[in-house]
Amino acid sequence: DDSFFLKMLCYNLTADGYGITSALNARTAIEALRTREFDLVLLDINLPDGNGFELCKLIKPDHPDTIVIFLTANDQESDQIRGYEVGAVDYITKPFGSEELLARIRTALRHSARVTSIAPQEQKYSREGLEIDFEKRLVTLNGKEIHLTQIEYKLVSLLAKNAGKVLTYDYILKDIWGPYADTDNQILRVNMANIRRKLEKNPAEPFYIFTEIGVGYRMKE
Repeated sequence: DDSFFLKMLCYNLTADGYGITSALNARTAIEALRTREFDLVLLDINLPDGNGFELCKLIKPDHPDTIVIFLTANDQESDQIRGYEVGAVDYITKPFGSEELLARIRTALRHSARVTSIAPQEQKYSREGLEIDFEKRLVTLNGKEIHLTQIEYKLVSLLAKNAGKVLTYDYILKDIWGPYADTDNQILRVNMANIRRKLEKNPAEPFYIFTEIGVGYRMKE
């Protein structure tokens, strides 16, 4: 919603080789999304005609493969958690350097490419009622589809593709949120708690995803 900041952002992205469409409000953004597909959306929270969280919730159902990164001055932890819960893959607070932003965009795009470029033998994970179809991005439990946010799905698929291996907190944070991820794993614990509520019969006694205390997480082999 800041025209000067938007111009600087557009300049830096164009200089780095990206094709861009800009919008100063939610209405213009929605109109653009109706006419074309985007690889990535940089989204503010405070908009003159709406709220970035609500806009993100509108984007994801129709554009599940579009990456959303929040770019905002709101640095409260509750806002960051909400951002991830509505489907964003990263949350960057102002002020930040242009090189940091570009690096985090590249990380998000690389990770998205890895998720969609899976060898045939790795297209499914299936263990005692839980099935993850990586090609369809579909998670089912005893035949019933389980709705996961984009971040929750990325966490589950990362663990499933490394089933039986312990992935450290630091490894997961950097893989999902990029090299500039905060080393505080609070956001990881919040997402994992949400995942367990959806997948585990008793989240306090997990059957599919185990915690290696002080180290990381491991998916049932």
